[in-house]
Amino acid sequence: MLATRVFCAAVPVLLCALLVPSALTKAQQTALSKGERDRNRQILNDAYDAVKEHYYDRNYHGVDLKALHSEYATKVEESESNGQAFRMIAAFLGKLNDSHTFFIPPLRPYSFDYGYRMQMIGDRCFVTAVRPGTDAEAKAHVGDQVLNLDGYSVNRTDFRALSYYLGELAPQPMSSLDLLTPGGQKEAVRITVKFEKKQEVIDAFGPWRWAKQVDGSRQVVVGDATFWKMPIFLANDSTVDHLFSSARQHKTLILDLRGNPGGAGGTLERMLGYVFDHDVKIGDRITRTEKRPMVAKSRGGHVFSGNLIVLIDAQSASAAELFARVVQLEKRGVVLGDRSSGMVMEAQIYPYTQGLANVVAYAIEVTEADLTMTDGKSLEGNGVVPDEIILPTAQDLAAGRDPVLARAAQLAHVKLDPVEAGEMFPVEWAPL
Repeated sequence: MLATRVFCAAVPVLLCALLVPSALTKAQQTALSKGERDRNRQILNDAYDAVKEHYYDRNYHGVDLKALHSEYATKVEESESNGQAFRMIAAFLGKLNDSHTFFIPPLRPYSFDYGYRMQMIGDRCFVTAVRPGTDAEAKAHVGDQVLNLDGYSVNRTDFRALSYYLGELAPQPMSSLDLLTPGGQKEAVRITVKFEKKQEVIDAFGPWRWAKQVDGSRQVVVGDATFWKMPIFLANDSTVDHLFSSARQHKTLILDLRGNPGGAGGTLERMLGYVFDHDVKIGDRITRTEKRPMVAKSRGGHVFSGNLIVLIDAQSASAAELFARVVQLEKRGVVLGDRSSGMVMEAQIYPYTQGLANVVAYAIEVTEADLTMTDGKSLEGNGVVPDEIILPTAQDLAAGRDPVLARAAQLAHVKLDPVEAGEMFPVEWAPL
């Protein structure tokens, strides 16, 4: 069993409110077979064993892990569908209240698309993109504020939990939204979700699974500044080397980490090594057995020594947050945007399979180290507060304006108005 070290937050911790019965698809309502019940029981046991063996806190934050496992073994046994069983397994891990310890369920034999993207901006949630050709295109619009989703109030505290529930544990055939338009009108819409069958495959687990859900890395040069949109910390060394080689040709690097969920620790360390002319301490790794410094080695004569501007938002997590905070603490550059998610731990992903003819693959991600920054504080639950907080309004979103990127350009002495900034990195929709 291969474990993968990651700084990637994809899931939340607050699941209790999401465990009420919901409208399930016909497939989810099918009675469970003995084989399915045995499989779900084994998944829970694997989750228990992974946490017991690897979790960084031997006291599990005061949780009686054995008693909790016994409680949820009963709940999994009583589950009437795979979806319900998966929610119980997720809730078991959620009791640790840890952003990086969670259940990655088996890949489904179908793909699905809600047709829209939404995110928190400050304390409000907005529709930020709508896929052309979907039911959502006619019913939701960029700039609409999402007040309620499928009966749940949408707020910053529970946003990730809701996203995890609807995106991983229990995809729904219909999406119900209560919206507030930029003009101040309230609308209730029901959007049909697009489902398509696909051949079930065993996929690698880890942040690579979420890499399919984010736009690609892009670099644009304007004047004497290079704008780098980095969607996830998953780049091989040669890619990072090439991008910084290009950045060194310009006075300013604007690194856009908005929406970046984190990724591999190696990518984080290599990137930090390219913006400091000396080795820099990221923080202290606190495991169940030791405390030791985490250090990024400088790339020496190959570093980018120009001006550095980093952009973050409420979806920037884990490695993205660490990068931004190190830049702040070392006074290496300026950070703009929205407060980041506050999901910063180091975890390992443990993949499992069951079956021979029909293989079922799933994984458990387990936090193996807490991280304390050089100021003695943890970002977990707190996030990074930008040097300048800049929040796009509903009207900005509807008009395609990006005031955050425009402000970064202004600091780089590059002429770029908010509309031009909004056109620089258009949304890329991956095929289903």
